[in-house]
Amino acid sequence: MLCEQLGQEPDPDKMPLELSEFPEEVQVAFFMFSLLPDHYEGMSGTYMGKYWDGIDYFFKIYEVDRPKETLYFMKLYENILVSYRAEQAEKKRKAEERRAKSGGKTYAHNIKG
Repeated sequence: MLCEQLGQEPDPDKMPLELSEFPEEVQVAFFMFSLLPDHYEGMSGTYMGKYWDGIDYFFKIYEVDRPKETLYFMKLYENILVSYRAEQAEKKRKAEERRAKSGGKTYAHNIKG
């Protein structure tokens, strides 16, 4: 375990949750969400969320008892995911901007002539 290698005690507050720790409705929402195809913007490749066209089909096939509730959790998760990916893309863009301003080249050694 990483904590053991670092000589630290594991902090339960920093550990990711297991899927089984969520209520059944949320577990179903995660499963259904994973079935939908991803949607990316064509030119930039930005993640836009999921294609929702087939959701009724999946609700019927898997006999989801409360589709409105499941859809609510799915959309909630999608909003979190889209926001997270947008933040990561913004950080990457800013890092590339800084790299471009510095000339794009970084050297780890000094050359004396």
